[in-house]
Amino acid sequence: AHMVDDKIHARSIGPYSLVTQQPLGGKAQFGGQRFGEMEVWALEAYGAAYTLQEILTYKSDDVVGRVKTYEAIVKGEPIPKPGVPESFRVLVKELQSLGLDMKVLDSSHKEIELRDLDDDDDVVNVDALSKLADKKKEQEDQANKQADEKVEAPSKSTNANNSND
Repeated sequence: AHMVDDKIHARSIGPYSLVTQQPLGGKAQFGGQRFGEMEVWALEAYGAAYTLQEILTYKSDDVVGRVKTYEAIVKGEPIPKPGVPESFRVLVKELQSLGLDMKVLDSSHKEIELRDLDDDDDVVNVDALSKLADKKKEQEDQANKQADEKVEAPSKSTNANNSND
């Protein structure tokens, strides 16, 4: 006869693997419930994208996202977007150890660094030339804005003089 107390297992927080940062498995290690490939497919079929995202990031191996989510809940703020799962970082490192150079690209095909996705919500380009071009464009925009302000100032005073006539 099996006793219910011997079978039941639940966890809210608990230990994580040092390598993958995923919850440990099994009752003996006070691990989490495994959410396998078929379970992922089931949630995809139901269109439960946000639930799936939460399970595969915050509740799994998104270390930074886990901390930021906890802080947001405590402060009563909106939950931030998830970061990069640690398992993806491990995959990148394993590929690099095989001599393969894996790069992450944004929608405009510019390289981004994984750590930049966690530091803040903005994606930072790695390409030095694009950074230089962006900085140069910003300086040109600022110079054009200052030139426009200088042009507007005299025209306002001439309009004021014309209205007094």
